[in-house]
Amino acid sequence: MTAIDEGAPAPNFTLPGDNGSEISLTAYRGRPVVVYFYPKDNTSGCTKEAIEFNALSGAFEAAGVGLIGISPDPVASHDKFKAKHELTFPLAADVDKTVAEAFGVWVEKSMYGRKYMGVDRSTFLIDKDGSVAKAWRKVKVPGHAEAVLKAAQAL
Repeated sequence: MTAIDEGAPAPNFTLPGDNGSEISLTAYRGRPVVVYFYPKDNTSGCTKEAIEFNALSGAFEAAGVGLIGISPDPVASHDKFKAKHELTFPLAADVDKTVAEAFGVWVEKSMYGRKYMGVDRSTFLIDKDGSVAKAWRKVKVPGHAEAVLKAAQAL
């Protein structure tokens, strides 16, 4: 598994989305899209990140930029998470982690000396032609959504 570099084509995907939808990267071709990977619904950092992106969703929309959140959680979890926090953008369920692996964000992590596999909080800004314009890895949540919006508006 290798990380996707800026300038490389983004791996295409089609995943089940919240509320019975299907989320496909090709559906966004022709306009930029932000794809952000997060570890788990309803955890503190992931909730803060979703709320920050949601607060700016109108600005992303005004800039013509799509927004997709992806985690390994199942659709039922996404539906509850989205409803609880009134999220206005789609959440995709990457239950088998194939998309996280394709983007190079399914990695070995360590907590309290215990090693495990998990999502490395990462965001990818994909241009209208399907290439990675910018990648953020090991994301720290405060201020991240604003930085992504600035980069997206500059495309």
